[in-house]
Amino acid sequence: MQKTEFSNYEDFMNNFKVTVPADFNFGYDVIDRYAIEMPEKEAILWVNDHGEQKHVTYRAFKNVSDQCAAFLQGIGIKKGDRVMLILKRRVEWWYTMVALHKLGAVAIPATHMLTDKDIIYRCHMAGISAIVACGDPIVLNHVQKARRYCPTLRHCISIGPTIPNGWYDYWRGLQEADAFETPQRNKVTDNFLLYFTSGTTGEPKMVMHDYSYPLAHIITARYWHNIHEGSLHLTLADTGWGKAVWGKFYGQMIAGGCVFIYDYEGQFQPSELLKVMQDYHITSFCAPPTIYRFLIREDIAHYDLSALQYCTTAGEALNPNVFEEWKKKTGIMIYESYGQTETTLVVGTYPWVTPRPGAMGVRNPQYDIDIVDDEGNSTKPMEHGELVIRVADGKPLGLFKGYYRDEDMTRERIVNGIYYTGDIVYRDEEGYLWFVSRADDVIKTSGYRVGPFEVESALMTHPAVVECAITAVPDDIRGQIVKATIVLAPEYKAQAGENLIRELQNHVKQETAPYKYPRVIEFVDELPKTISGKIRRVEIRENDK
Repeated sequence: MQKTEFSNYEDFMNNFKVTVPADFNFGYDVIDRYAIEMPEKEAILWVNDHGEQKHVTYRAFKNVSDQCAAFLQGIGIKKGDRVMLILKRRVEWWYTMVALHKLGAVAIPATHMLTDKDIIYRCHMAGISAIVACGDPIVLNHVQKARRYCPTLRHCISIGPTIPNGWYDYWRGLQEADAFETPQRNKVTDNFLLYFTSGTTGEPKMVMHDYSYPLAHIITARYWHNIHEGSLHLTLADTGWGKAVWGKFYGQMIAGGCVFIYDYEGQFQPSELLKVMQDYHITSFCAPPTIYRFLIREDIAHYDLSALQYCTTAGEALNPNVFEEWKKKTGIMIYESYGQTETTLVVGTYPWVTPRPGAMGVRNPQYDIDIVDDEGNSTKPMEHGELVIRVADGKPLGLFKGYYRDEDMTRERIVNGIYYTGDIVYRDEEGYLWFVSRADDVIKTSGYRVGPFEVESALMTHPAVVECAITAVPDDIRGQIVKATIVLAPEYKAQAGENLIRELQNHVKQETAPYKYPRVIEFVDELPKTISGKIRRVEIRENDK
């Protein structure tokens, strides 16, 4: 980049540009470059819920990633091979990712919640050569059960402490490996990173990115997270989710921040997270809206968050009342953004853009976006339409290469030089974009179109509601009616019944247009979600059939 500082959003839009080297490789050009120029600079601060800590300098990062690359090279992993990582939040995930980048192999981050059937599906679809797993007995058991049905899976590696028979010991392999022989440099267009989308509907799709992908996250880290030299940034995300490379890796390191990793087991505890943020003086924090919903119910004043400077969110739309409560309790606004597994940040709130509660933000200069109606015409302000990215002039930095081994699906999403996101949004008069729903989540009732998010936001302003999901239920008269599936606050659970249902229905009628109120309300202990924390409305709909 010839210019890295911008005076305002207009300057940013007109002058932001990344020149992509033809052979860019994050391992060599970022990690190893830091190791030469600033070897003692801290890249990672890892802590777990037992109080253990690991401070990783760039000198150490380079050395260990080279050892890992040498070990993988020694067992036959080469350019183009697909390697799946099931490593939770272990620090080995970062070492192994960089090792795979240096080898030219394709990294496939995956969640520890995969079953043996999930692993078999992924191995068959992607032709996975090796799996590197954490030593969790449940994870190891699922991989072991799947292995016999996966002919492409040649190697299984455990980081310990449990090393099953027939598996490699990760750390022993690194210690005994020969010197790393640097392979021929990759092309920036080579296959680099593959994600199985978490999928709120249907089977996961394989999203393939190329070696330019990390550079697209300069905007994510520097101009959305507002990372500076010396920032200590915490993104709360499992490494199996794309949010990990958005918030715990590429952009943050390029921008000069230190990546803070909080490795915890078991159920998320809001009080423990707040204590960690206090004790380690976190300066920048990013989490999905679900996490903020739980945090604002804690006594935040009990914790010293004076080091915290900047907060961001993504993953799904942020309810305005959560924005307001967080700002009231911390004094910090939450900067929202929007993107997909197939993209990097597409729309965001940047340092020169004042957040509007519930708005995704404004356009990223890397993407030429539009909002179109069913006929493909650009919508007017305040009109709902599908968000699209124009790609006729070539693939923009950050957009995926396509769905791996599925040209038909790629052609369905990229038509006549336009990538269709499948998300319904609208633009206000000032250019802010607002999320409405996934295209297949729109509810059509009595001739009206209702987006789930607008009803969910209305419900979330009632103190009884911790979380909720809005779906459609078939109806003979209206075609569809609105249903709310609600998780109640503990103090309201005893009141679950007809009176509370009527109270919530009337509350929605007061907060938004009366036709949007949920005619059906169900109280549940928890909502079905993907590993990334997105609500699986499709599962709720299937259960209602």
